Amino acid sequence: MNHALSIFSVAGIDEIREGDDVGAVIAEAAADQLEPGDVLAVASKIVSKAEGRRVDADDREDAITAETVREVARREHAGGTTRIVQNRNGFVLAAAGVDASNTPEGTVLLLPIDPDASARRMRASLRARLGFAPGIVITDTFGRPWRQGQTDVAIGAAGIAVLDRLAGTVDTHGRRLETTETALADELAAAADLVKGKASHRPVAVIRGLGELVTEEHGPGAAELVRPADDDMFAMGTREAFHTGYEQGRRDAAG
Repeated sequence: MNHALSIFSVAGIDEIREGDDVGAVIAEAAADQLEPGDVLAVASKIVSKAEGRRVDADDREDAITAETVREVARREHAGGTTRIVQNRNGFVLAAAGVDASNTPEGTVLLLPIDPDASARRMRASLRARLGFAPGIVITDTFGRPWRQGQTDVAIGAAGIAVLDRLAGTVDTHGRRLETTETALADELAAAADLVKGKASHRPVAVIRGLGELVTEEHGPGAAELVRPADDDMFAMGTREAFHTGYEQGRRDAAG
């Protein structure tokens, strides 16, 4: 594996509007900078804008509710309410990914409806213009249980290995690995955010040096990173789980 890695942001991408072809916009801005084997990390916000996911919302909480399929936890605090929810794509995140930043007052941005499909369309557009297809990772910012701060993760992907399944291989001491999986697409998203930033007006980064991860086929996408509900050991917040158990105990005792 090539261990020489470089990451740089793409300049010259203006405000994205509904109906824009994001792949074409990137190709125009960066055609002379891209090479076969590159991976593009693209902020979900510009994909949402292109796909018309900006909506009027006088009340952001209503928009969050509309995007929620399951509430995991809710906390009231001095600044308002924080809700950790699951959206229709299976992502568990704060506020269902509803974002009120970098959008006109009275509007919010929702996540793309199908980020993997968005990544595939973007990749096809780039292939048509460049003659080759970079790997695509669509990124968004998530918090993490047990850790302070947020980091970017992959919510959509095409043409990139998103997981490195090491189960069945052996470590340097010859011990068999049973469950180890590396979230490659999430690691790429987090690394790219170091040069993209939140307010730099550079929503796209190029990752070079990991061409072995780029695939000819689009592949299963970032959906492969979503943990199935049956495997989720933390499907509820601590207070919510306690309350549910307490209420069930009361019902059982009442007979």
